[in-house]
Amino acid sequence: MGEVKSDPPLGLPETDHTTQDVEKQTETDTTSTEDGGQQQQQVAWDDPRETRNPKNWSTAMKILHSAIPCFLAFEITFATSITVPATTQIMQEFSVSRTLSVLTLSLYTLGIAVGPVFIAPFSEVFGRKPIYAASCTLLLAFLGGSAAATSFPALLVCRFLAGTLGSAGIAVGAGTIADVWELGKGAGASLLYILGPFLGPTLGPLAGAYVLEDRGGDWRWTQYVLLLVGAPIWVIVSSLALYTAFAYAMIFSYFASSSYVLQRLYGFNLREVGLSFISVIIGYLLGAGLYGFLDARFRIPAVRAGTSTPEQRLYAALVGSVMLPVGLFWYAWEAREGGNWAALVAAGIPFGLGAFSLFLSVITYMVDFYGPKSAASALAANGILRYMLGAVFPLFTIQMYEKLGVNWAGSVFAFLSLPLMPIPWLLFRI
Repeated sequence: MGEVKSDPPLGLPETDHTTQDVEKQTETDTTSTEDGGQQQQQVAWDDPRETRNPKNWSTAMKILHSAIPCFLAFEITFATSITVPATTQIMQEFSVSRTLSVLTLSLYTLGIAVGPVFIAPFSEVFGRKPIYAASCTLLLAFLGGSAAATSFPALLVCRFLAGTLGSAGIAVGAGTIADVWELGKGAGASLLYILGPFLGPTLGPLAGAYVLEDRGGDWRWTQYVLLLVGAPIWVIVSSLALYTAFAYAMIFSYFASSSYVLQRLYGFNLREVGLSFISVIIGYLLGAGLYGFLDARFRIPAVRAGTSTPEQRLYAALVGSVMLPVGLFWYAWEAREGGNWAALVAAGIPFGLGAFSLFLSVITYMVDFYGPKSAASALAANGILRYMLGAVFPLFTIQMYEKLGVNWAGSVFAFLSLPLMPIPWLLFRI
């Protein structure tokens, strides 16, 4: 069948077909089939140096993106057999037969078989990263439900849903590795990915036996171990959502604690407490100005040169990651009876700058990273965690200040911000 050739637009020279092989690079993209399997199709990049092409990522970025499905494939299959040594304990606690107690293994494994049929097509709509984040979150949530189950049906339901909804590593992991590595260079990642589903169920009974012996036969600890193993993976795939949610929760905790601190230590009335928040607003405005300046200084020239990347949205987040703990520590240790109220209120400026620059950078980064097709879903998922933490943190903030004292209660939040501080730096560097 002959090639259909169209005339070039007016004013533009006709493209020489001998140069198109140089200007375009094809990538193997793995898509799902109706039965949950995967097939490959070719996607062309206009420029072989295109930074959005996963095959042009740094080695560190490739390793990180390959490690996530490898660890998930291990975690989800590790959870299949870790309950095997606890069969007797489950029988005794729930008064069921041995055959029924084995359903904790069978239904979980059935979930792994069913899950990819539904998860793989969703990855083609929303992209793989939101699927990894949602799947890992639901896996840990239902494993936690298994550990807390007080009835046998509840245990079975939680185990089945954990296997079904947590199977993203198996459903789309092969596609991730195929997208990231060039042909012939991803053998190590493929080996680890394939090894996970064999190594997991083999190590499960061994780990379960040691846990049961160490914890006096408490079968629930087999589920707690799964939470401990899966938590680092969840932090990796949900790091930005977790960070922005924490920064947002700190804003509400700041409002709750300011009323307590300013009224108790400085004798402020309600109007004066409200006016003190102007410093936080000043921080927001400075954060917006900082973002605009850094965007114009670094990203806009890169856009004009055709070398821009989503990570260039994170310049302001690098500053914000430092200013957030600075503001929190300042606020925590400046608060004292008889102190200068202006010095305490001024802590809201670096706090507001840090929180807002983080939030603004991450939101625009996610829009660029996911593109117009999936950005709305990614932002919605990010918003769920953000508003949940924003709702929960004020509930215990005042109690913390009453129990720990003003200085150390404020320091708890500041110390929590320190492990999160490297997240934008790592994303920017790799």
